[in-house]
Amino acid sequence: MQKLHIIKIGGTLIDDKKALKAFLAQFSEIEGAKILIHGGGKLAETLAEKLKIRQTMIDGRRITNKKTLKIVTMVYAGRINKNLVAKLQSYGCNAIGFSGADGNLIQAEKRQHPSIDFGFVGDINEKSINHELMINIINLGLVPVFSAITHDKMGNLFNTNADTIAGTIAQALSKYYETELLFCFDKNGVLEDIEDDNSNLKTINRQEFSELKSEGKLHKGILPKLHNAFVAKENGVEKVFLINEKKLSAQIKQGNEGTEICL
Repeated sequence: MQKLHIIKIGGTLIDDKKALKAFLAQFSEIEGAKILIHGGGKLAETLAEKLKIRQTMIDGRRITNKKTLKIVTMVYAGRINKNLVAKLQSYGCNAIGFSGADGNLIQAEKRQHPSIDFGFVGDINEKSINHELMINIINLGLVPVFSAITHDKMGNLFNTNADTIAGTIAQALSKYYETELLFCFDKNGVLEDIEDDNSNLKTINRQEFSELKSEGKLHKGILPKLHNAFVAKENGVEKVFLINEKKLSAQIKQGNEGTEICL
């Protein structure tokens, strides 16, 4: 079975031009099938501030009204996505950028919540993924680059969590590839002590995750990554890691960086 690397990066890396350049150089060197999924950065928030569009967060999740949706679509699916594709092309990596609406690649449903209206926020599952088209794109020798914008096939766009997109694509394609999912961020993995960058766990399972969470030892920003990582691992993805974005090449070559998700 062919190997497939699915790699997710976040806004902190996107906002750091030097670090992003180094990362994309490493990504471009990965041989074989690969997919890049990216979140946003500070640009959307900065633009919203300039336009005086108030941003509302509830438990770390953004309420996406119509005005905010316009901003994140322009920034995520437009500027950031095409900037990443252009930079990858400069490294000889034949990338092609997508939102979920393109080719009906990722179809979402509006998030339903008993007491909160999240606006234009979309949730997805494995059936949301147009795996046949993704496989055809990969077979053409192209490298898909996905923004965190999806659609409902009724003319509506949605803001969707990029960690969820990465995990769900990995699940959908794990039946056809030997899939490795890497969540790349600015830490060395899951830290036992959030004040000590060298305290990363080599492996973590559900019970250990629950214990660390209940003890308040995990930074809130890592929780959605871990949630999606465990869901992916439990649904057929062969290998799932949380790694430092600076160590991508070492992980690809040696496979022992960061924290591995275990059942």
